Amino acid sequence: MPQNLWQQDQASQLKPGLDELVYRSNLLGTDRSVANWGGGNTSMKTVVQDFRGRDVEVMYVKGSGSDLGTMQAKHFTGLRLDDIRPLFERDAMTDEEMVAYLAHTMIDAKHPRASIETLLHAFLPFKHVDHTHPDAIISLCCADNGRQIAEEIYGNRFVWVPYVRPGFTLSKMIAEGVRSNPNAELVLMEKHGLVTWGDTSEESYRKTLQIIGEAEAYIEARANAETLYGGKKYDALPEAARKRVLARIMPIVRGAVSAERKMLLTYDDADDVLTFVGSRDAAELSQVGAACPDHLVHTKMTPCFIEWDPATNDVDALVEKVKSGIAAYQAEYAAYFERNKNEGDKMSETSPRVILIPGVGMINTGKSWAMAQVSGALYHRAIAVMRGATALGKFVSLSENESFNVEYWPLELYKLTLAPPEAEFSRKVAYITGGAGGIGSESARRLVSEGAHVVLADLNLEGAQKVADEINAKYGEHRAIAVKVDVTNEELVAASYDYTALNYGGVDIIVNNAGLATSSPFDQTSLKEWNLNMNVLGTGYFLVAREAFKLMKAQAIGGSMVFIGSKNSIYAGKNASAYSAAKALEAHLARCIAAEGGEFGIRVNTILPDAILQGSAIWNSNWRNERAAAYGIEPDQLEEYYRKRTTLLVNIFPRDIAEGVAFFASSKSEKTTGCMLTIDGGVPAAFTR
Repeated sequence: MPQNLWQQDQASQLKPGLDELVYRSNLLGTDRSVANWGGGNTSMKTVVQDFRGRDVEVMYVKGSGSDLGTMQAKHFTGLRLDDIRPLFERDAMTDEEMVAYLAHTMIDAKHPRASIETLLHAFLPFKHVDHTHPDAIISLCCADNGRQIAEEIYGNRFVWVPYVRPGFTLSKMIAEGVRSNPNAELVLMEKHGLVTWGDTSEESYRKTLQIIGEAEAYIEARANAETLYGGKKYDALPEAARKRVLARIMPIVRGAVSAERKMLLTYDDADDVLTFVGSRDAAELSQVGAACPDHLVHTKMTPCFIEWDPATNDVDALVEKVKSGIAAYQAEYAAYFERNKNEGDKMSETSPRVILIPGVGMINTGKSWAMAQVSGALYHRAIAVMRGATALGKFVSLSENESFNVEYWPLELYKLTLAPPEAEFSRKVAYITGGAGGIGSESARRLVSEGAHVVLADLNLEGAQKVADEINAKYGEHRAIAVKVDVTNEELVAASYDYTALNYGGVDIIVNNAGLATSSPFDQTSLKEWNLNMNVLGTGYFLVAREAFKLMKAQAIGGSMVFIGSKNSIYAGKNASAYSAAKALEAHLARCIAAEGGEFGIRVNTILPDAILQGSAIWNSNWRNERAAAYGIEPDQLEEYYRKRTTLLVNIFPRDIAEGVAFFASSKSEKTTGCMLTIDGGVPAAFTR
């Protein structure tokens, strides 16, 4: 049953009016079984003073593109009711006419465009109106016998309206139905959702929960776990096995769905998902159609269902089924578009938003981690609706053409235009070693600022997590994640890429940056010191690059590697033979990988910095003292010493290297590979030649 979240002590502190509407909306949106992400709308009618000080009856309604769970007062639109009510006398009104007309009724031009369903609220004579998409109600509205069941649950208290796409016609049908039924307490919208109302904000909220509760109780009394979705067909793989399978196939999926535009992936193996995908009827049920029109832009009409028996443990076969299944889905989607397109329609990506695999779970795709999460959250709602609808009767959905006309409806697509524009690194994932350090953290910030999602790999997990938390606080949830990695450990490096694939689907950019430095005269360089440099700076860079190379090949959508070398990669540093030799190894390793990676679209380039003292764990170690001793100066004189030896008389900072990383990772250098870029202020001894 939906939980009553209304807190009277909190509500009593609100200013009457819009603040009450915000509070009610947020409570409804908090429970996703009541209100889908981005779906539903709420309103209130009140009196305000216009710019001339006159009392005007106004309706505040949710603005287009906002979400009930998080919206604020600024996301509502105020409209003059005296200008809207006469529309009820019209026989018809196009969407374009409606949008243009409502724009003239706004009390403030700065308000967002009003909800698609504004007239639904305006035509009802109630002070507070809520339109939601509760799982239990949509189960009823998507059952083939839903209207008859509604009579058993609600008697004569409901109005049933057949499916019509939101707009003027539906709004008028609802208002006429309510006017003709004096006992009406709710409206059930076939294949769509619920409308409720009240004289106060609290009354409207409580009525919504009451109506949902009645439907939910009826469904639960008839639900049978043993026969749910036709009963169980496959057992879910154990959790560890599921993750191994997902880590293997998610880069394959990402490559397959990124042919047109790159996608990020998430996965979901919650109990309800595993129960559904492992059932006898899942393959057929999943293809009936969307559980709610609001889902379509984010989930498409149907998911891609991959027929696979998890008991075989044949992951190679699953890989091939994923490739062929997604290709078939893309071809069918293109055909679906051609069958239903209207003049001016432009086909969106053909790839699925939801991929279902028995025994494994659900994979979701999106232009960002957040949007992939939205697709997954909405399909949870679809699973709940199918559970309820099949407990009552047969699950039904919109026809193909009805679905298309919602998915490509200009008023629905308008919401997508409200998202921030995509940037250079949008849809891309960057994996950065030494992510807690100066160069690593600045590179992460630089890439995220232009849309990237980043993985901060570091032996110092606490430091990496601190950087990730800072990035997420500024740019949004899960834009950065941290993982503990010892780059000299083959198993840990491979595991960190599995972790990356499980979180984002794959990788597009790696910044090979983890490092250390030691200094000693050559004849005093111990084997231990030599091996330490070779292990971290040589073997470490090799392992990080090799595992990335494998993953990028599996994705088959190219990639970019940026090695952070050193001036010492090409300059014979005094008292630094082990460090300099290892850094030279890095630079040549990068060129070797570039030579092999070209045919796969994998670019590899190297940056040669010098004397990055700021924010560096290396320079805050004994290396500072050792280098100062090598030059015969005091440690606190190093920064000025390094500045004066450059031809440009400048110091080099982590942000300077981050700019180089961004250049090599970007489309600006898409035809450059095997290159070395010096960012050292101009040290003549290290000029490339």
